Parts: sequence; C-alpha cells; structure tokens
Amino acid sequence: MGEEEKRQVEKLKARDREVRAHEQAHLAAAGPYALGGPQYEYQRGPDGKEYAVGGEVQINASPVPGDPQANLEKARVVQQAALAPAEPSPQDRRVAAQAARQEARARRELAAQRQAEGKEKPASTPEAGQTLDFFA
Repeated sequence: MGEEEKRQVEKLKARDREVRAHEQAHLAAAGPYALGGPQYEYQRGPDGKEYAVGGEVQINASPVPGDPQANLEKARVVQQAALAPAEPSPQDRRVAAQAARQEARARRELAAQRQAEGKEKPASTPEAGQTLDFFA
C-alpha cells in the first residue's frame, strides 16, 4: 500500500471513530425513545476494510396523544438526544428545533389544562407569555 493509500486509510479510520462517537452520543441520550441502535453508511478503504462514513439513530419523536406532560418530557429528551454529539449536524439541529416546537405546544396544552382546572394564572401573564412565544 502506497503513502496516498495509507493517508486515505487514516482519514477513513478517523471518520469512522467520529461517526461512531456521534451516533453513540445520540443513542445514549435518547433513552427509551431510540428505535434500535445506530445504522451506518460504509465506505470500503484501499485496505479492503469497511469504514463508517455516515450514520443515524432513529428516535421516536411522535407526540403522546392526550398527555401534554408526557409530550413535554419526551420533547426535552429528544432535544437532548439531537444535540448530544459534540458537533451536531444540520439534521440534528432540525430535529432539536422540531422537538422545541413540540415542547412549546405541550407547555401551552399544560397551561390550558391547569387554567381550566383553576390551578394556573391566565396565559396573559409575562411568564406564561414568554413560554408561549419562546419557540414561535
């Protein structure tokens, strides 16, 4: 194997480590919402070995019907999982933003429930308004 091939193998090894660490960070933070382990895309190096060059961890981010508290907690976990790697990808950031919107909806639903039960101030208070508008 020539010098250029050796450099290519070293780059592939480094990328493989980076991809695996990235996906493991997602998996560790996703907890019960991970839908299985990481799935990798591979590239064969000049040495004949396969190296991970991309990957994903599927996460169940669907809302829990009729349970805003569960949705709030789930959205927080999904956000944490999406942003868990040292360098989140653009897709990771999109997932985190989507989860933030879910969290905001869940907060609004919780506030409406509590207000209906007479346990919370109306949404016109500054604190509630900030929560409602934060991710709008």
